[in-house]
Amino acid sequence: MDMEASLNPQQQEAVEYCHGPVLILAGAGSGKTRVLIHRIAWLLHQGIAPERILAITFTNKAAAEMRYRATEMVGARAGRLWVFTFHATCVRILRRHIDLLGYKSSFSIIDAGDAERTTRGIIRNLGLDDKIYTPGAVYAIIDRAKNSMQTPEELASAAIDHYSRNVARIYQEYQQLLQRNNSLDFNDLINLTVILFTRHPEVLRNYQEQFQYIMVDEY
Repeated sequence: MDMEASLNPQQQEAVEYCHGPVLILAGAGSGKTRVLIHRIAWLLHQGIAPERILAITFTNKAAAEMRYRATEMVGARAGRLWVFTFHATCVRILRRHIDLLGYKSSFSIIDAGDAERTTRGIIRNLGLDDKIYTPGAVYAIIDRAKNSMQTPEELASAAIDHYSRNVARIYQEYQQLLQRNNSLDFNDLINLTVILFTRHPEVLRNYQEQFQYIMVDEY
């Protein structure tokens, strides 16, 4: 596959290296995504099945751009590639396997605004003063805890005063309400995928065997 005209020697080397991990460090606008797209095309040219390639980026816009550019280069085969954001990749995995964690595959996804409104409702249902336990501040604590994969029980065990104990209680109610409603927030998409792989190594093994090449843009 001749890509000499559009790639410099360093980019060409990154495209064709396939014997271990590759890290590309370069400034904005220097062609990192172009290298990734050409690498996908080169791998397909080498006979790698599209389903065995996973390309991940951070935003929906970037993922759509990658899919568009891949389709321009390799045609219909691009439709069988896994080219998604981190969260969209996790959604696809969870739709297939989340029943193993006690949810239904038809789960809904709530955004940050919904999450804060849910927090406000729980604060009121618990009879707490929402001027002291302001929903935005409480949800920010829950969000930080979930970003660290800290459970409500772990947050409660780390509580040092009445306020933090009640926040842990709100977090507990929040998580239970989401599960009863078969809903996930954005943190759950990542966290439950990690939990799925940890509790069910056979599922993890299936994906490890499926993906021969994993590429991350703007990591």
